[in-house]
Amino acid sequence: MHFHVWLRFYGELNDFMRPERRGRGFGHQLRERASVKDTIEALGVPHPEVDVIIVNGQPVDFAYRPRDGDRIAVYPRFQSMDLGDLPRVGEPVPDPVRFVLDIHLQKLASLLRLAGFDAVVLDDDAAIAARGRADGRVVLTRDLELLKRSEVRWGYWVRHTDPARQFLELVRRFDLARGAQPFSRCLRCNEPLRAAARDEVLDRLPPRTRAAFDEFHVCDACGRTYWRGSHYQRLRQFLESTLDT
Repeated sequence: MHFHVWLRFYGELNDFMRPERRGRGFGHQLRERASVKDTIEALGVPHPEVDVIIVNGQPVDFAYRPRDGDRIAVYPRFQSMDLGDLPRVGEPVPDPVRFVLDIHLQKLASLLRLAGFDAVVLDDDAAIAARGRADGRVVLTRDLELLKRSEVRWGYWVRHTDPARQFLELVRRFDLARGAQPFSRCLRCNEPLRAAARDEVLDRLPPRTRAAFDEFHVCDACGRTYWRGSHYQRLRQFLESTLDT
């Protein structure tokens, strides 16, 4: 049995649409009574990117099965609008926000850690989806099929390919400036840092560093030692300019 529906995707959901479908409604033929979630994902939009679905003027959930002639409007997460009691299919992101990233986003993970955010990197899609659900983490990836996994509750398709632009994208998407704690987390293994006395780390330091610096932090997980070297000012300026955007 074939029947037709009319769909329109709004806002950033158009990133997933073919050019001729962006910013406009279009007809779509369905061959079976699949759920609206399956219909949306078959058109390229992963479910974690969707916040509100309106069918014929009424909100529905992902389980709704479209009928012939339905008019379906699909909206992304609303960042600054109070929707009142309007039912939403998207779940609020846990606070504080934590992330799990696929292996291809390692540089982005380092920037998130630099700003103080918990950012785990894994190289297996099933493990990423499971870790996100178990720990309440937002899945970050450029792999749309990963975000379509049913286990993924919170997820985001990273649009840009440059790590600095990716970081700015996330700052705006998740309001990261509010929870940032720069230079508080290990860039290598993601664990929180602790302050360390100079005598504790003296044998780990290059000779010039011993003479020039008195303030140190260490990661108890991997043993890495941090100090405010020549790179510190550059990184601080990067964080300040990005988080204030």
